Amino acid sequence: MKRYFAAAMLFALFTAHADARPYQEMFPDRSDFSDAEKPLLEKLDFQQGTIKLPDAKATLNVPAGFYYLNSADTKKVLVDIWGNPPQAAERTMGMIFPAKYAPTDVESWGSVVKYSADGYVSDADAATTDYDELLQNIKDSIKENNVEREKQGFEKITLVGWASTPHYDKTAHAMHWARDLLFGDDAQTPHTLNYSVRVFGREGVFEFDFVAGLEQLKEIEEVIPTVTKLVQFDKGMAYTDYVEGDKIAAYGMAGMIAAGAGAKIAAKVGLLALAAAFLKKAGILIVVVLGGALRFAKGLFSRNKPPAA
Repeated sequence: MKRYFAAAMLFALFTAHADARPYQEMFPDRSDFSDAEKPLLEKLDFQQGTIKLPDAKATLNVPAGFYYLNSADTKKVLVDIWGNPPQAAERTMGMIFPAKYAPTDVESWGSVVKYSADGYVSDADAATTDYDELLQNIKDSIKENNVEREKQGFEKITLVGWASTPHYDKTAHAMHWARDLLFGDDAQTPHTLNYSVRVFGREGVFEFDFVAGLEQLKEIEEVIPTVTKLVQFDKGMAYTDYVEGDKIAAYGMAGMIAAGAGAKIAAKVGLLALAAAFLKKAGILIVVVLGGALRFAKGLFSRNKPPAA
């Protein structure tokens, strides 16, 4: 009898980890949510603990200091709350947020989670790549692409430099780097942080792309060691499980970093194309959709600072 009871308890523990929680339970000490925010937050299911992602043959283990929103809720945040175009929410598996922020907070930031089944990415060039040269190649390509962007009515993008130089964590089999981006011609515009983390498996890559302002760089850098350890691949699917004959990705580390910047060495489109679509949540305007279209400037929530001039 004890054995059956123990098995039942163990099953309950594992299955309970992914239970969704309402915002009132996620933020029990918060009483400052506005009447505009509450209906938006009520639509979201906040999750912590074990998050199964069968399509990626992996699990996310979300600790108490974070929470996870599934792909449907991620779309609500990116499109309905943060005012991005619908294509910004395509192909997402979810988002990870620090538990101290609600998605409606002006200070909030989060990481979009995706998975690309591109095959095994060799880390052979991680230690030999000249990242300063790579940066210049990406800058040149972005500059070339800006001609077409401006013809289409979009703001030009300037890659100011590395906000964090590319670093490969060989133990975690994870690469992370950050770009300092400026949208438009106004030098006084708040810079956008484009922080990326890639965690490698046997058959593909987990992508964590942070949506934040440059002023939040230090805060994000502090959580990177945690983010690189969120992924637990299924048995036999870890990076070290590679065997000869497995599918090999068409790009290495340098090509992955350059992806999406239009760089000629890039093997496929990556986050920077998505970053161009974002309305710079850390900038001047957040668009909130509630029934109709209600627009709030960043400082409209009474507890937040007014927008930068």
